[in-house]
Amino acid sequence: MTEQLISAGKLVALTYRIEDGQGNILEQTDIPVSYIHGGQNELIGGMGAAVDGRRAGDAVELVLGPDQGFGAYDPDLIFTDTLENVPTEFRFVGAEVQMENEAGETRQFHVTRIEDGKLILDGNHPLAGKTLRVHVRIEEVREPTHAELTADLGGGGMLPGGGLH
Repeated sequence: MTEQLISAGKLVALTYRIEDGQGNILEQTDIPVSYIHGGQNELIGGMGAAVDGRRAGDAVELVLGPDQGFGAYDPDLIFTDTLENVPTEFRFVGAEVQMENEAGETRQFHVTRIEDGKLILDGNHPLAGKTLRVHVRIEEVREPTHAELTADLGGGGMLPGGGLH
């Protein structure tokens, strides 16, 4: 059997590591994440183009600026509220709060600080404003099964890293 190259419609399984500009590992997976190349799920920062034409065993490294990754940090997405206005279940650092604007759009916010009776919520993605180095290893390239074609393989935003949308 000949080695298959990544192209539209192929199932691709990959592992990855994402580092910040100082080399700190922000996210890593050693269990392959699969997606259908050229399908509905997009990879961030030109990652899809970077792996196109590659084969199992190949490694790719990308450096992504904020504009290619998770966008610029937006200070308008920081909100402060008094602690007594916040339901008890959200009164801890790291709590996730889904909020909706007037247009009905929802966004995840994270409690980043609690001090002086106030709670600070941040709607920026945790990696917004950061330059990222992404190391990808292609583990498998093949024709997808019918079940894989009809399943929702992957996630939104950057497919690798379910936490990175």
